[in-house]
Parts: sequence; structure tokens; C-alpha cells
Amino acid sequence: MESIDVRGYPTILRSDSKEPPTIPSVAPGRTGEAVLDEQAFRVIEVDKLFEAADHATTAIGRAVLYRSLAQPPVDAGLIRAKQEAVRELERNGELRAGLEVLLAEAAKLEGEFYHLLYAQFLGLISSPAHPLEIDGYGYATYIKGTRFMLDLVERANRLPEPDSAYLKTLVQEIRDFARSRAYALMKGPVYRTEKRVCTRAEKGWLTPGIRFRPSLFKPVGLTVTVLLILAALEFLPFALDIAASIAPVFWLFLLPIGFVYVPIVGGMDRDGIIYPLRDVFRRAEEVQATLDRLGQLDELMSFIRFREAFGHFMTLPSILDGERHRMSLRAVRNPVLAKNNPLYVPNDIDLTEHRLTFITGPNSGGKTAFCKTLAQVQILAQAGCYVPAERAELTVADRVFYQVPEISHLADGEGRFGTELKRTKDIFLASTPRSLVIMDELSEGTTNEEKMDISIAILDGFREKGNTTVLITHNHELVDVYQGRQVGQARQVEFRNEQPTYRLVEGVSRVSHADRIAKKIGFSKEDIARYLKGKP
Repeated sequence: MESIDVRGYPTILRSDSKEPPTIPSVAPGRTGEAVLDEQAFRVIEVDKLFEAADHATTAIGRAVLYRSLAQPPVDAGLIRAKQEAVRELERNGELRAGLEVLLAEAAKLEGEFYHLLYAQFLGLISSPAHPLEIDGYGYATYIKGTRFMLDLVERANRLPEPDSAYLKTLVQEIRDFARSRAYALMKGPVYRTEKRVCTRAEKGWLTPGIRFRPSLFKPVGLTVTVLLILAALEFLPFALDIAASIAPVFWLFLLPIGFVYVPIVGGMDRDGIIYPLRDVFRRAEEVQATLDRLGQLDELMSFIRFREAFGHFMTLPSILDGERHRMSLRAVRNPVLAKNNPLYVPNDIDLTEHRLTFITGPNSGGKTAFCKTLAQVQILAQAGCYVPAERAELTVADRVFYQVPEISHLADGEGRFGTELKRTKDIFLASTPRSLVIMDELSEGTTNEEKMDISIAILDGFREKGNTTVLITHNHELVDVYQGRQVGQARQVEFRNEQPTYRLVEGVSRVSHADRIAKKIGFSKEDIARYLKGKP
């Protein structure tokens, strides 16, 4: 099987990075420039989705997973390739076991490599005030950090040969790191010449250079020193008399010599070799790419562990082709709320035929949770992950928008209605037939008549564009208009005995449970009258 392009993003670590991989590793894009913009990212609660799905072993794996959720890919071929890689890991126990060992061992030394790249080594007399400030001259960190990369390649070479294109490419690119200059420098020997640090092949036989040994103990230097002392004692008789006279207190001279020797030698190695080497490693695209491939392998394993830990059935969705967004889910649950919750109620939804879907019902019935489920499932699917449903089919969304009522600010100058309408306008202009748009109410902050007129105009506009639009609303009169036109579909949250069942059923809700909720929180009409009489 041919390899596949896995470079869908800039690498997590780049030449200008100042610290190890962190969460958040990336930010959502601007409206219209990425699948998720800042408001959709926040409302959909992608951070919580990440926390639920995160079962990565390495820091780079967590960063890669976060990146896939914050900036979901839109290449259907890449998504299918990731799914096939997950399926192969599920059925190939030997490959999965080998990958688990690789990730577990990588996690042990991963932090040391990041320290090598970004830490400051303070010498022996120091007071670290930051996690990236480390005692010493960096010898131990250099040994462990380079060992991390060398072992990674070695363990990748031991893995059974994958069949899926995505896995094959990830593993091969880690193996290919062995052909890079950075790998040769890590493996050694390394020499410091007058101009640079280099490998033996780069130095040549005639170029003078000092071989780097990551230790304060320098055999050649110490040997030369001893030979010079012996020669002095042999050929300078007076030196024997001096040696004999100071022999009883010779150890007193070692301490000041050590105070001079250690900072000179350690400082020269740190500043002249370790720091220049780590600059080479930080700038090397092969290092950045290899770490990303490790993270992408870890991401695949995180998907599998997420499925195993979820507590309900999960499936890899069928990725459909098409020029318009479609989604069909059977027995779908919320990826965050349903995790390890055996009582969570599943629902079905089909967004393949209708461009408009209305969700109605009283508060606390589960409307918002269900619509967030739709958005979160779309994001998980595009990341290549399992989704919590018995069956799932969907197309790739080029944009996922989620609008909620926003509190206006004095500086806005437009009030609540204008603030929300600006957001709706931005979504409308940025959406395409391949977009998923979810809106929680429309045209709040104006009269009911104006609200109806502008809401109909907006929804007709979205329907004309052809994207999937889902509207959460209490305005059943608005839904009635479209039901009368036989346009769109209407779903309502079910209540029995004034209690929510959290099921979504056909129809339009025309009741409000506002009084029930007011009584629940102690602020009903009767409660207010009681408070006015001074009764608790």
C-alpha cells in the first residue's frame, strides 16, 4: 500500500518554540478560516471534549490530540486513513503491543529531551526558580535526551510492518530520522572544531577538533596532565623535593583546583557544545516531524483507549462524500456527559434530507446537550476518532458554527439584538453547503413581531445556502410557519409527568415548564408573594 501525506498541520514544535508541548497546543481559527472559530470552540466545550477523549501516553500525543479537536481536518481521505489505522491496531494485537511499549518507553525520557531543547543549565552553584532551570551543566540531560530519540528509532524498527497507509507512513518517518544529521549528532561521536559542532564524517581527518564526552571526567586531558606531572618529577629534581614537602597536605590543593576545573570544563562543554547542539536539534525539521509522528501514533492509541473507557458502544463513523453536509446518527450519546454514565439516554437523528431542523421544548429537557452532542460528534469524527453511537454516517464539515445568546457590552452600541445579529451575519457569510450551523434562539432582544420577521429571513437565507441548520427555540410559532410550508423537520424533547425523559421525539413543543422551574428554585409567583410578606 502506498504511503499517505500525514503533514496536515504545522508541527507542534517549531524552530521558534520556547517551551515543551503544552495544552492548549493550538488555538481555534478566525471565523470563516477554520472549521471552528473562537466562539464555537468555547460553546461546544472542546476543552471538555479533549479531557474526555484524552488517553494519550506522551505529552506530544496530548498536544496532537488537542490539535485535531481544536482544528479538525477537512480531508476526507486523511480521516478515512486514520480510521483504517485505528482498525488495524484493534485487530493486530502484536502491532498494538509493540506500539504500547514504544509509547510507554518514550514517555519515560520525553521530558528529558524537552529539557535538553529548552532548559537553562545553571552550573553547580545555582538556585532554580523555574521548571526549565536545571542544576548542573546539562550532561545527564544530554545523555537521556538524545537517548530518547535514538531509542524511539530503535523501537520503531522493531515494530511489525503495518498494512494501513497512515500507520505505515508514521512508522517509516520515525525510522527515517536515522538518516538525518540530527540523528548522527545524537548518536555521536560529536566534535567541536574552530567553527562548529560536527560529526566525524563532517570533520574530516585533517581538521583539528575536540571530541565531546558528556562528562566532567575527561580521560585524555587528565592523562596528559598526569604525564606532564610525571615528566616534571623525572626531569626536574627540585620538583621531587617540593612534592615530598607538600605530600601530607596535598589534598588541600585539590579543592581549589576543583573549584576552578569544574566551572571551566563544565561551562565550556555547556556553552561550546551542548547549547550549540540543542540549537541544531531545535531547528531540525526532522526532529520536529519525528516528534509529531510519535504524537500521531499516540493519538491513535488514545482513540482506542477512549472507546474502551467510555462505557457505551462507540463506532467509527462512515465518512460520506457529497457537496452538502449530511449527518445520520442512531443511539447517539454525548461524548462528555455519557462517559461512564450508564443512565445516559441515547437519541436518533437524521440530518440528511432536511436543511432545517427545529429543536423545541421546555428548559432542562436536554435540547442544548443534544445539540452540543451533534457538534462534538462531528469534531470527533473529523479527528478520526470513535463516536458514541450505534451507527454514524456523516460528511466532513468545512465549518462548524454554534451560536448562543451573547451578553452585549456598552461599547457595542447595538444592544443585545445587534450583538447577536452581527454574530449571525458572520456565520451566514462564512458558511457553505458543507457547513453545520447550530443556533440557540434567534433575534433575541426585539419585539415578537420583528423577531418573527427577521428569524424567517435568516432561516430562509441559510436554507438557500444549503448548509445543515439546527435551531433550538421556544418560539413554536416560528416552527409552525415552516411546518405549514412543509419545510424542515421538527423535534421536541419529551416530558412525562412534567419530568424530562431526555428523549427527542417528533413534533413541536407548545408548553412551557417555566412555573415548574420557578418553583424548583423558589421564585414562583407564590414564592414572591411570600417574600413580600417577609416570610422565608
